[in-house]
Amino acid sequence: MRIINIVGARPNFMKIAPLMAEMRRFTDIEPLLIHTGQHYDSNMSRRFFEELDIPTPDYNLEVGSGSHTWQTAQIMLALEPLLDKVRPDMVVVVGDVNSTMAAALVAAKLHIPLAHVEAGLRSFDRTMPEEINRMVTDSLADFLFTTERSGNENLKREGVPENKIHFVGNVMIDTLLRCRQHIDDQNIAARFGVAPRSYALLTLHRPSNVDVPETLSGILDAMAVMQKKLPVLFPLHPRTRQRIAEAGLFEKARTLADLRFLEPLGYMDFLGLMAQARMVLTDSGGIQEETTILGIPCLTLRENTERPVTITEGTNELVGSQAERIIAGVLRILDGKKGNSQHPELWDGHAAERIVKILRGH
Repeated sequence: MRIINIVGARPNFMKIAPLMAEMRRFTDIEPLLIHTGQHYDSNMSRRFFEELDIPTPDYNLEVGSGSHTWQTAQIMLALEPLLDKVRPDMVVVVGDVNSTMAAALVAAKLHIPLAHVEAGLRSFDRTMPEEINRMVTDSLADFLFTTERSGNENLKREGVPENKIHFVGNVMIDTLLRCRQHIDDQNIAARFGVAPRSYALLTLHRPSNVDVPETLSGILDAMAVMQKKLPVLFPLHPRTRQRIAEAGLFEKARTLADLRFLEPLGYMDFLGLMAQARMVLTDSGGIQEETTILGIPCLTLRENTERPVTITEGTNELVGSQAERIIAGVLRILDGKKGNSQHPELWDGHAAERIVKILRGH
């Protein structure tokens, strides 16, 4: 069985690593890897391959950055002749980035069976490009592998036949649990000049937060209050750095002594900082899941989440992007409020095994 696995951006790498490792265990599977090049920064691509022991891609489309439409179109144009040449028995896509949807469309047009890992997640907010990517990919997939029970219910409600839906757990947690011992053996926080549990970690990248100057400025207002209580480490996504500069907010930010900008981090460094943080503030979906497993309080700077299990069973709380709500959430954590910290069902490090077993069975 020749299986093409598609990756394109940082969130994909942690998901594809355990799948590729599991596929390579079987002589009846020929796993090939295509990197679309959607993320081309070294710390957001090459370094992840090295840290997670992902094999060198068999093909790299080197698409690079652009608008959503341009990037999707370029991936499709480059991928179609390649899939036509290689003729795989299946295409596997993960997550919800532009590469995921583009590859799904090409595979469907070429009548190649399609598997979607992390299917069924819904924020019910179509202003999010990821929501569109998820819905289109799920509507085309032949195998839909879900991470939580809500995903199964969403897909059934959308008319997906039950025999296509497989609840298998979370492959990203496979990667986290495999790397956990390594990061526990190192005091990564000390390398950044902070002590464990004495700092907050912030990430921002969603258009709703960084593309609107007023919203971005309001989040920085919250950080101005927060950094007086504990240092805030802020690894800057390249796009976020660009938006802060365009909005003229670097001058404002640089007056805040304990809001510390960092370069984009590799997986191990970021995971280490997250595991030792007092709290995490983010608009990332994957980080909501990782903090749940790590037991770290997470404030999500959004009005919705496609991962409700991180709220009902995990450590996540939605606080939106208004400064007063963010500050109130921070104060609740500093006052000792604890969320749930149980592991959601099947988030046990064996999701990739379940997925590959199902693929081999078919």
